[in-house]
Amino acid sequence: HHHHHHHKIKSILSSHSMKLGFSFLGIFVAYLLFGITQESIVKGKYGEHDKFTYIISLVLFQCIFNAIVSKTILVLRKTPQDSTPSRMYAFSAFTYLFAMLASNFALEFVSYPMQVLGKSVKPVPVMLLGVLVARKRYPLMKYVYVSLIVIGVILFMYKKPKETNTVDTGDLIGIGEFLLFVSLVFDGLTGGIQDKIRDKHRVQAYHMMYSMNIWSCLWASIGILVTGEIFGLYNFLTLYPYVIVDMFLLGLAGAVGQNFIFLTIEWFGPLTCSIFTTTRKFFTILCSIVIFGNAITKQQMLGTALVFAGLFLEQLYGKKKHN
Repeated sequence: HHHHHHHKIKSILSSHSMKLGFSFLGIFVAYLLFGITQESIVKGKYGEHDKFTYIISLVLFQCIFNAIVSKTILVLRKTPQDSTPSRMYAFSAFTYLFAMLASNFALEFVSYPMQVLGKSVKPVPVMLLGVLVARKRYPLMKYVYVSLIVIGVILFMYKKPKETNTVDTGDLIGIGEFLLFVSLVFDGLTGGIQDKIRDKHRVQAYHMMYSMNIWSCLWASIGILVTGEIFGLYNFLTLYPYVIVDMFLLGLAGAVGQNFIFLTIEWFGPLTCSIFTTTRKFFTILCSIVIFGNAITKQQMLGTALVFAGLFLEQLYGKKKHN
């Protein structure tokens, strides 16, 4: 009898760790592929001096794939209807799209490691807003982690001023950094609206994924028509048809990745998920350096290490206080 009990525990353990490994690998592989594809599309060399600048179309592609995948799952799972008013989705989809556009567009101005790092500093604005707006008090340790992150980013971004008389402010904070900041702000807004939706209406992850992405498809479609980007993209793709394959890959990898993120949250909660995605980001930076030869200085390595140290500490210890 004792032996049987022991066996049972073993099988539970194996299934739990199987699930854990499965979701980690899913997030990891999907987003590595996503990152590599994204970098090769946006930073690729086409012909003499053509550049891929069709960011709205790229994001539209991602949203279409996300919508298809989440709809498929909704149909397979036979989930109950979603009661959320569509204006909530329409609004949050707009901020979600805007955040995606800003971070994709930033890639034209900053290196991929910088973009990933920039997106990782999310706890910083969240905390700042908390302190300034909601007058929140945080445990002392939290300030320590967040300052680690801040110092790391400063180290990563700081370049010694060149010996010139004219001070160029454009070098200090460029368009790219500004875009990353914008994307963080809109990320925060999106999160806020989504929390509201979750509080009011018992909404399921895939319903949210589907509605958000369908609305984003609508906004992005309007966007490519209004800006005339669709014509530019059409001409670009007739010249370089192989980019279509990359765009498909990107859409697929992104949708699969989002799926695994939802699964991980469902199985293990948001904390595990954020630890997974943080680890993933760290390796994405490494791969970007190795594959695309993005040169990185010792100071930047130190900066990166500090940021991730801060993020992990924040995730491991920052959550215990509240539960």
